[in-house]
Amino acid sequence: MEIKDNELLRQFEINTPTGLVAIEYAIQERKLFLTKFCANTNEDEDLHLEFITQVLQIAEDRKLKVVPTHAKFISFFRKNRKYKTLLPPGLMI
Repeated sequence: MEIKDNELLRQFEINTPTGLVAIEYAIQERKLFLTKFCANTNEDEDLHLEFITQVLQIAEDRKLKVVPTHAKFISFFRKNRKYKTLLPPGLMI
């Protein structure tokens, strides 16, 4: 999976057979705010989870803390506790 960081639109993107899937973000004070998940409704859920996992890996490589603000990201963090270290101090999900 090839992820493109479109800094102009502030979103991570992947191309799928059914179209573009994107995660919109904002960066403030070394924190990556995941604000919106844009995808077609008939997409494969496993593809979405893999995409989110790789975006979190990018954040970890860039030494950014992650603040999930969209319900899809919050539920991902609740189900995958191993990514709890990416949350900023004091943020409990």
